[in-house]
Amino acid sequence: MRAMELPPSLAEWFASRHWSLHPHQHEMLDRADEPALLLIAPTGGGKTLAGFLPTLADISANGHEGLHTLYVSPLKALANDIRRNLRIPIDEAGLPIRVEDRTGDTSQTARKRQRADPPHILLTTPESLALMMSYPDADRTFKGLKRVIVDEIHALAENKRGDQLMLALSRLQTLAPGLRRVGLSATVDDPAAIAHYLARHPDPCPILHADPGPPPDIDILRTDEIPPWAGAGGRYAIPTILSEVKAHKTTLIFHNTRAQAELFFHALWLANEDDLPIGIHHGALAREQRHRVEQAMAAGDLRAIVATSSLDLGIDWGDVDLVIQVGAPKKVKQLVQRIGRANHRYNAPSKARLVPANRFEVIECRAALEAVREGQLDGDLRRDGPRDVLCQHIALVACAGPFRDADLFAEIKTVGVYADLSRAAFDECLDFVATGGYALRAYDRYQRLKEREPGLWSLRDPRAARQIRMNLGTIIDTDTLKVRFRGRGGQPLGEIEEGFAATLTPGETFLMGGQVVRYEGLNQMTVEVSPRPDKEPRIATYIGYKQTFSIQLAERIQQILNDPGRWDALPWHTREWLALQRENSLLPEPGRLLVESFPRDGRHHLCLYGFAGRNAHQTLGLLVTKGMEEAGLDPMGLVATDYAVLIWGLQPVRDVRPFLSHDGVHDALESWLAGNAVMKRTFRAAAVISGLIDRNFPGKRTTGRQATFSSDILYDTLHRYDPDHLMLKITEEEAMRGHIDFGRVDLLLKTVGDRIDQIALDRVSPLSAPLFLEPGRVPIAGKGENRLIEEEAARLMEEAGLGALPA
Repeated sequence: MRAMELPPSLAEWFASRHWSLHPHQHEMLDRADEPALLLIAPTGGGKTLAGFLPTLADISANGHEGLHTLYVSPLKALANDIRRNLRIPIDEAGLPIRVEDRTGDTSQTARKRQRADPPHILLTTPESLALMMSYPDADRTFKGLKRVIVDEIHALAENKRGDQLMLALSRLQTLAPGLRRVGLSATVDDPAAIAHYLARHPDPCPILHADPGPPPDIDILRTDEIPPWAGAGGRYAIPTILSEVKAHKTTLIFHNTRAQAELFFHALWLANEDDLPIGIHHGALAREQRHRVEQAMAAGDLRAIVATSSLDLGIDWGDVDLVIQVGAPKKVKQLVQRIGRANHRYNAPSKARLVPANRFEVIECRAALEAVREGQLDGDLRRDGPRDVLCQHIALVACAGPFRDADLFAEIKTVGVYADLSRAAFDECLDFVATGGYALRAYDRYQRLKEREPGLWSLRDPRAARQIRMNLGTIIDTDTLKVRFRGRGGQPLGEIEEGFAATLTPGETFLMGGQVVRYEGLNQMTVEVSPRPDKEPRIATYIGYKQTFSIQLAERIQQILNDPGRWDALPWHTREWLALQRENSLLPEPGRLLVESFPRDGRHHLCLYGFAGRNAHQTLGLLVTKGMEEAGLDPMGLVATDYAVLIWGLQPVRDVRPFLSHDGVHDALESWLAGNAVMKRTFRAAAVISGLIDRNFPGKRTTGRQATFSSDILYDTLHRYDPDHLMLKITEEEAMRGHIDFGRVDLLLKTVGDRIDQIALDRVSPLSAPLFLEPGRVPIAGKGENRLIEEEAARLMEEAGLGALPA
């Protein structure tokens, strides 16, 4: 006997289409009463429908008043797509079920109606769910809730939006004790960890694996041109990519950053002599422009779409039959997700081709392909729940009404990432939300909560709820300005970063949505432009989505480097490059650190092959140069890639070990962070999420400069008068795993220990040569720079006939 059966009308609808349920869809009906259940099914395997089948069966058989099922996804577009697809079987089978979505695009009128008269199924995002739960009528809205479906749960588990969602689910579980949780994903590196994340701690969560289907058809795209030594654009491969586009119905061309996508799309458009219909899609484009591209994709009107992570997740785009990944994928899990966009059908192999953007990425792409074929996904290090998100959650709970701190603490402890939270740490967050902390409690604006009786808390002023709601969310926008064509009713194009806009002068051109536009001026915080397709553009500096590659992928790359038997799978030019490196130096090994030193152009260079990612290498380089400066070795600068960091200076480093000791690097980090701009940037982000700094006010939004000015003052004040303040602790925690990625540096040093291979060369090594072509060089201002200035001054004075300057 099944726990639930399909409604007869829905069973007839399946039969009319000659469809039958997949085994995992049957099992979802059988196990509908599980408190929590994780379904891992391939893209195109009907996992979303599987998640909804128990809901459709239950409402059809038993009826339901009010909200029955919440569907939560990371993307608004995904919610829109699910609603459109879910309505087809509901309407055609005549099921008495209302489905609506509730996202940032939903009108205010619809939001109020949904709270008073919710549909049976509501499709939403973590932010919109948190907002709904912050109203005093939340208990009435959610009291009859039976199921929550979390789609693409792997994507949420990696960031603060997921932490926000899990805190919301802990609250929902109190309002609706019988709530069932379902997690859906196609790419899970550690199923047990995701199951633990989804379940109500410490309850276990069963895992249901669907048939993975046939292996994908994946390979590195063979091109006539050899990849360049450096760079990330992949534009050398455009002729071959255009040939692939012509040979397929619809091709998705993924890039890792928005800037790369813009540059590539512009170059692709110029090379598109056959006028194939192509589009571009990324998160900085205007919503109207993204929707036009999405509609054209769904209708099959585009032959190619250049995209970023905005199209990673499970939207069904119909006739996509080829995925091309330009640039190394950085994470195997993301590559699998993107491969799944092609042939979005059950038991049909996906087809994908990788285009390494430079010579080093050839090896990374090969490592990623091996991992996909072996079914070995990668994942990030587990982390504890961030406390800035917890502070925001406490404030939102207070908006809904009075709460007891013991009850709220018990709720929060059921969230896996907060399971180890101590009562003292919780009380510190509660005190911060209530008073702002020791240094700020004298200011009325930070007095938000009041203890009405021992253990019972509420908002000090109920009117504060509006301001708290206006500033919820964990996504920290870069400081951006809207871009639109000049003129009344000018078409919106998207957003660019405020810092980039500040460098523009009238007449300059840049890329936006694949178009070359001319900057005309700034009008009430909107960048006005005009089209100038005849001009050579600058590129808008999108921060966008920049990720480092995974630890597992880094290990695979080093394994390939050290196993010449695996070089046969590499192209001839890469094999020759590695053979030359082995002949002239060493090859980096897992568990060891290769350090090369050599002279070039009158400077002494040091190259450390850490394979820890760009952010970690830049941090490591800054810490090593700090030690060099203190030792009088006059460092001058550094440049970092995902694979290595190159440092140059005026003095040779005979032994790098003293600068790489674990304790020494930790000490250097603390003194370096104290005065570093990274800390102020990190403080601002944490202060915004925790509610210390407001982004939005009724009728206006704080500009980036205003928020930065305010956060800098707060940071300096707390640093001076309250160095143990919670926000400073959170800032250091976030900096360690954010911009500077010190967790990877720490792991590298612990793994390597004293296994450091420093080799002195008389010239640049083959493996280090590409680093000299990398952009993003960081100068080191110190004694070395002063010495060069003094030497240059002496030369000039001598040249002028004045002899040496007096001391």
